[in-house]
Amino acid sequence: MNPKQEARNLHFFFLVFVFYVFLLCARFQPSDATTKDSSAQQVKLQNRRLGSSVVFPVSGNVYPLGYYYVLLNIGNPPKLFDLDIDTGSDLTWVQCDAPCNGCTKPRAKQYKPNHNTLPCSHLLCSGLDLTQNRPCDDPEDQCDYEIGYSDHASSIGALVTDEFPLKLANGSIMNPHLTFGCGYDQQNPGPHPPPPTAGILGLGRGKVGISTQLKSLGITKNVIVHCLSHTGKGFLSIGDELVPSSGVTWTSLATNSASKNYMTGPAELLFNDKTTGVKGINVVFDSGSSYTYFNAEAYQAILDLIRKDLNGKPLTDTKDDKSLPVCWKGKKPLKSLDEVKKYFKTITLRFGYQKNGQLFQVPPESYLIITEKGNVCLGILNGTEVGLDSYNIVGDISFQGIMVIYDNEKQRIGWISSDCDKIPNVNDYYEGDLSEEAYPRGFGLIKELFSGSESSKNKNLVSDGEL
Repeated sequence: MNPKQEARNLHFFFLVFVFYVFLLCARFQPSDATTKDSSAQQVKLQNRRLGSSVVFPVSGNVYPLGYYYVLLNIGNPPKLFDLDIDTGSDLTWVQCDAPCNGCTKPRAKQYKPNHNTLPCSHLLCSGLDLTQNRPCDDPEDQCDYEIGYSDHASSIGALVTDEFPLKLANGSIMNPHLTFGCGYDQQNPGPHPPPPTAGILGLGRGKVGISTQLKSLGITKNVIVHCLSHTGKGFLSIGDELVPSSGVTWTSLATNSASKNYMTGPAELLFNDKTTGVKGINVVFDSGSSYTYFNAEAYQAILDLIRKDLNGKPLTDTKDDKSLPVCWKGKKPLKSLDEVKKYFKTITLRFGYQKNGQLFQVPPESYLIITEKGNVCLGILNGTEVGLDSYNIVGDISFQGIMVIYDNEKQRIGWISSDCDKIPNVNDYYEGDLSEEAYPRGFGLIKELFSGSESSKNKNLVSDGEL
């Protein structure tokens, strides 16, 4: 064949091939509408995969109420429950109409199970890390739980699963099925009355924690944010959308601890920006505690420095006020911390290495209260005296006025000063109906945190029931 003819033939076949490919592409090319629908669907899937955040308004105070709580809908049709927010424990539970022993809520405001208990063979049952009354002999038996808190309160019940209607910050509505406890036997043997809330919102790091469950469903990231106000307001968020992009001070969670609590450390204790000589202390961030607890050494160091500073000031010790262990009175009853906070100095926990460490600063208004008698009292207590051994707990009083971030994705805790009265992206929520009965909690940590502590079993509790 003539070389020129051969080249023309090859060129012709190439043009035919290109035309054929063009026809195939045109045939399978989606329309504009289809493309837009597909893109929108991809965005929806991406949003669901990456998660959003759910935000709850918070109500409560350190004194005289003693706790902060959120309102949460559970079930279908939904029923509203007020829950004490607790980063010191994993299990969320509500008072259960089974019937209920030791409950504070009337039956109409208790959760009613409807053949929705989890079998004891379920993964979340085996991963509870709680004291179980008996082993799982029959895989179809209900999953019972028994949880004891370090302030000697306890709850017994069964794990159930139900819908949690949630409105996310991105506007979407979801109804995930989450696992929680239906508590039919509550005990509060301490000196204070039981809390008037319907139960506990467990925000700890374990598998049964609400944040962990939402993460496993791809709804939110495993990040918890709370911001508690001095004025009795605030907000709680699950997800990372409220985390500031800058300005946050971060410190790592302890990785060598078997505890599921938010433990950091070691830290050095400073007073008025000067070292107290107390170093290497372990710290737990616990929203289930009304007050802050230091071990005996740290507590005594702070108390001695405060009393030294108050020498010659118009405040004197008083034993007449039993609100807290250490109180001072002025020449006349005090109405506000603004009258006396100038006499007190900032307390600081310094994490990390020496001068380059991360500073968690606690100003006087975040460790003092004004009581109903008009005295000023120290909201830092001796943890060793109440069985906390060497552990130190940062509680609600020291969280006021700052945004605290529990980042389980990166195993760290962060904080930044914030106006906690401003609630972001919250609409159409209900107001609470709690009484103003004071319930100053000790700490919301489960008992198993502490080495050498006894089991949470209470021999006086009733035996398990079937729901």
